[in-house]
Formats: sequence, structure tokens, C-alpha cells
Amino acid sequence: MDIKNLVIGIGGLIVLLLLMSAYTVDQREQAILFEFRKIKQADIQPGLHFKLPLMNTISRFPSQILTLTSKSERFLTGEKKYVTVDFFVKWRIKDVSNFYRSTGGGRMADAENRLEQLMKDGLRNEFSRRTIQEALAAERDKIMQGLATKSNDVAKQLGIEIVDVRVSKIDFPDTVSNSVYERMRSERQRVAQDFRSRGQEEAEKLKATADRKATITLAEAYKEAEKIRGEGDAKAAEIYANAYQQDAEFYSFYRSLSAYRNTIGKPGDVMVVEPDSEFFRYFKQKTVP
Repeated sequence: MDIKNLVIGIGGLIVLLLLMSAYTVDQREQAILFEFRKIKQADIQPGLHFKLPLMNTISRFPSQILTLTSKSERFLTGEKKYVTVDFFVKWRIKDVSNFYRSTGGGRMADAENRLEQLMKDGLRNEFSRRTIQEALAAERDKIMQGLATKSNDVAKQLGIEIVDVRVSKIDFPDTVSNSVYERMRSERQRVAQDFRSRGQEEAEKLKATADRKATITLAEAYKEAEKIRGEGDAKAAEIYANAYQQDAEFYSFYRSLSAYRNTIGKPGDVMVVEPDSEFFRYFKQKTVP
């Protein structure tokens, strides 16, 4: 009976030692193996591993990309005006042993505080060299790229890597907003007035061109009409002359009939003519010539 209990006790001790010796590292983690509080191994791969109980201890740190969201911070621009900036940083632990040493034992809060201060110093420097307009639009991407590049050089000392830096919001204090908006409004009005002036100038050019073309067209049309009218009058005169040469008396009679038709017989017409006038010459004749 004593031997059986001894075997059970030894088996339990072995199981306990195995449980104390075995440990796992998740794929989302990276671990450091310590021997009496000194780093023995820092490149432990994910999976099942063993350690010496009491002598070795394990500290685990996240390996995935982490997000640091900063509170609003005021920065002074190159125009000596303040802007309120919100930003966030994507980062991860690159060198876990260096991270452990530089953060006083791998304290995440300490790492985030130092990283946040590093970003604020970089943003303060970037904004101080640019105007508000450049920070809002044209130079915004350059600010982020330059900040990520410069900050990574310093972040390596902390054992971390900055994956991305983004400004989520840029706002103005109340004392600055009105002057900035008024300046932007004036600029837009100036641009709009410039476009209107150019449009008016172009409209005047088009109108002058159209008027000139219309005048030329009317002049050419009048010239062509006068030419046709002159040719018609010449043709008519020729016809009249030929008719007169063939029978002068009949031509005179025909012209008199046309005159009678145009002057006599219309309601309301009044004509005062001498009775013996040449106009009534054919009324006095009994026969047609």
C-alpha cells in the first residue's frame, strides 16, 4: 500500500512538473523567456515550448498591429495661428527584447505615452513649417509621410515600428475660425470674380465677332439685292424699249390702261384732273388704236 501511494505521488509530481514546464505561445503573441529575471531568449516562435520551473519565467506581448488614439492637441502653424489636431498611430512591437528594456519591463502604458509624445513633437515641428492652407490640403499627405519616416528612426530605440500615422481631424479655435473662414471666403470671391471677368470679356469678344459677321452678311446681301434689282430694272427697261419700238401707240395705250387700273375704281379714291388732260386721251377716242 505504501509503495502504491509512493508511485501515485511520484506520478503526480511528474505531471505537476510537466505542467509547470510546458507553455504555449499564440500566433498573436511574442514571448520572452527569462532566467532568474534575465532575458535568455526573445525570438520564441508560436507553439508549445518547455522551460525549467522556478528558474525560467515567461512574459507575453502582442504581435499584431496596435492603435494609439491621441486626444486633441493644439499646434502652432507657420502663420503663428493655432490649430487643434486629432490623430492616431498604427504601431507594433518589432524588437521585443529592446521594447522590454526601454519601457521598464514592457509596460504598454509607458510605451504608448512615449509614442504619443514622440508623435506630438513631430507634428509640432511639421505644422510650425507650414501655413494653415498647406496643412489642410496640399501638404497634408507630405506631413504624414515625413512624420512616419522621421519617427520610425526614433521609435526603433523603443523596439517598436510605426506602421502608419493619420490626422483624423484638424479644427480651429474659436478665435481663429472666423478670420480663417473670412480669408477663405475672400479668396473664393476673388477667384469667382476673376472667372466672371474672363467670361464677360469672352462674351464681349463673341458679341463683337457676331456683330461684325452680321454687318458683313447684311452688306453683302444688300449688295447682291441691289445687283439683282439693277439687273431686273435693266431687263424691264429693255423689254419696255423693245415693246415701244414694235408699236409705240399700242405701248402707250397699254401703259395708260395700267395707270387707269391703279388709280380709278378704288373706294375712297379722289382724283382732280383737267377734263381735257392727256390722262383721258383714250377715253375721248371711239376706237382702239
